[in-house]
Amino acid sequence: MIIYPAIDIREGRVVRLLHGDPEFESVYADDPVGVARQWAAYGAKWIHMVNLDGALGEDDPTALQAVQAVAKLGVAIQFGGGIRSLEAIQQALDAGVTRVIVGTLVVDNPDLAPQLIERFGAEAVIVALDAKNRRVATHGWQNVSEWTPVDLGKRLAEAGFRYALYTDVSKDGALTGANISATASLAHNTGLEVIASGGVAHLNEIRTLKVAGAGINGVVIGRALYAGIFTLEEALRVAAE
Repeated sequence: MIIYPAIDIREGRVVRLLHGDPEFESVYADDPVGVARQWAAYGAKWIHMVNLDGALGEDDPTALQAVQAVAKLGVAIQFGGGIRSLEAIQQALDAGVTRVIVGTLVVDNPDLAPQLIERFGAEAVIVALDAKNRRVATHGWQNVSEWTPVDLGKRLAEAGFRYALYTDVSKDGALTGANISATASLAHNTGLEVIASGGVAHLNEIRTLKVAGAGINGVVIGRALYAGIFTLEEALRVAAE
């Protein structure tokens, strides 16, 4: 199982939002690259980076600049936030991103999915199936679509997608525990490799995710690391058990 330490960037700072609400922001650092360097030194092979400005429809180039610098550290980067065109995907890949997160782009236009796979390959893109009131949320979680995560996941799997990122928005940033049952159900019912995200608060959740069923690729961990509830080294150790 892969541990993805999270670096969410807003106005050049490393922050965490509660339930994706920009009004409830906690700032943890002023240097995203320095945080990434620390995660890499602790043994992270992947880093999950999000451009919150882009996700919220705001223009700030600092996130992509940080990605370019982090790519030089030799870690794989999973990056998203405001990726709403093929050009934006290509720009992220050109900056050194390993896997680009797309959400709104394919939620609003699922027919685009085969074109994304044909152009970029199934290893280079991942769909964010973020649930808000049991429907897939878009536009930085400010809007809600008519799709359920499972229904859209099935369609995108048929189009060639291999990976999905699942976040229960009601748990994100709250340290109330990940929605493990929904994560496992999404993997089981779609055949996608699912990465759990949102609310992870205890090391035992990593253990539970490992045995929850085939198809769970890993887990994104944010606030629990920044709040010092457990360390990245501890999380990596549990994931390797």
